[in-house]
Amino acid sequence: MTPELQEMFDAAVAAHANAHAPYSKYPVGAAVRSASGKVYAGCNVENAAYPQGWCAEASAIAAMVSAGERRIIEVLTLSSGPKMGTCCGGCRQKIREFADVSVPIHSCGPEGLRRSFTLEELLPFSFGPENLP
Repeated sequence: MTPELQEMFDAAVAAHANAHAPYSKYPVGAAVRSASGKVYAGCNVENAAYPQGWCAEASAIAAMVSAGERRIIEVLTLSSGPKMGTCCGGCRQKIREFADVSVPIHSCGPEGLRRSFTLEELLPFSFGPENLP
């Protein structure tokens, strides 16, 4: 891993440790790198009323936006399951709001990088802010 990717991985590992996943037993950590180079992390937070929870990617994006930033240049997700996990459809669209389709999205497990994608690969023919008048 590059030092930049390792920084994101470490942030996602720390967030993953704080995930609140008592129902799915599927903790997730995520990190986004903003245009300024700063890394923002988040974890999934489940709720007994299932639709009220939020994903790790959404938490990381919220931290970035709360800090006043608006552009994502890289995303990393970390799940501990034996199969590779990727961002859900809703989070792909949330990422799209703040990123262009060439942004890399790295899927990791506890052992490290499993695979990298572009946002366009995960969300082809996406609808973004530039589609609006």
